[in-house]
Amino acid sequence: MTPLRMTFAALALMATALPAQAEKISLNAISNYLNGLTTAKSQFTQINDDGTISTGTIYLKRPGRARFEYNPPMDALVVAGGSQVAIFDGKSNAGPQQYPLKRTPLNLILARDVNLSQANMVVGHNYDGTATTVVAQDPENPEVGTIELKFTANPTELRQWIITDNAGSKTTVLLGEFEKGVPLGSSLFSITAAINKRGARD
Repeated sequence: MTPLRMTFAALALMATALPAQAEKISLNAISNYLNGLTTAKSQFTQINDDGTISTGTIYLKRPGRARFEYNPPMDALVVAGGSQVAIFDGKSNAGPQQYPLKRTPLNLILARDVNLSQANMVVGHNYDGTATTVVAQDPENPEVGTIELKFTANPTELRQWIITDNAGSKTTVLLGEFEKGVPLGSSLFSITAAINKRGARD
């Protein structure tokens, strides 16, 4: 065998010995990951449409419950529970703004049974060499906006989401490492309890 052929043979052996290049995570694998995310806690950084940045802690208790506690000086709280989302703004004494959870893109990851293969739910599914991105909408309510989810692999982890509302405004949430399986009390996700607690504080 000539030196040149030996080189090619060595390269071929090296190629077969190297691990397979990471690929796009399938919709089925992502759905299974989200369905297995029963309780979780993480630090987050939020970048708003106007460029302002805030930080805090997110608590998830699927299905249907989430809580965003913002760090000072931002006096804000978002609670999803009881099929509603309540947004508490510390600058307002008028009580929280409330919306049906199903009318927000957040409902897609808090649903009891996440199935991203459902018809007309996923409108984008890409891989950039590092992370898999899925852009999803509620096929029954596409007008409420989209949520763009970014995942890394081995193991599959949710790293970021971008919610685009019906007016085109974008809110980006960057997630830290999820602490999974943590015990989370139901009162964390009670809008009534949050109203009472913040009212007593004022």
